[in-house]
Amino acid sequence: MLVAMQSVMQFTMRSDLPYARPGQVIGLLGGSFDPAHEGHVHITKMALKRFGLDRVWWLVSPGNPLKTRGPAPMGKRLAHARQIMQHPKVRVTDLEARTGTRYTAATLDAIKGLYPGVTFVWLMGADNLAQFHLWQDWKDIMETTPVGVIARPGTRGAARNSVAAQSFAHARLPARASRLLGRCGAPCWCFINVPMSDASSTDIRARGGWARG
Repeated sequence: MLVAMQSVMQFTMRSDLPYARPGQVIGLLGGSFDPAHEGHVHITKMALKRFGLDRVWWLVSPGNPLKTRGPAPMGKRLAHARQIMQHPKVRVTDLEARTGTRYTAATLDAIKGLYPGVTFVWLMGADNLAQFHLWQDWKDIMETTPVGVIARPGTRGAARNSVAAQSFAHARLPARASRLLGRCGAPCWCFINVPMSDASSTDIRARGGWARG
């Protein structure tokens, strides 16, 4: 009975899910996107090119349940993200809300269950790698999912010396081979340096360029 209910739920959820076929390599970029900006667009395009991805999906998060003040309403953030990120190989999604997950490890498990045969690559900025060891089940993520790390201004040193980088030094793919990331099998991660935008959602909100209401 439980299996049947899960199947019905997955079928219902699939009615408006992004399409992916077995064999594809899809990058996942998660965040609150509060708001999305040109920096997100830039690293997405760089990831497509440097990691040899077939597609990139933005996972717009419903919000962090541990924070007393949440982000702007989901609909507003999705609409703005879709306006900012217009590319034939990029899809802005609310997959995390649909799967009912809040932590990356659980989100990845749910998405992989919906797309058998598809390889997913988790994308993050170097600033996230620096504190990745604080994430829930971070070792499981590294063990089961290829990870693409994109350098951001001022974060290269801390990222390279991070707990995660040191713990998985044996699984690091050289930047010159970055296009193989989605095909090398986990654990496998790659750190790339690219010309970066210093745009920040925090700065945009501080300047009054984005209202959360």
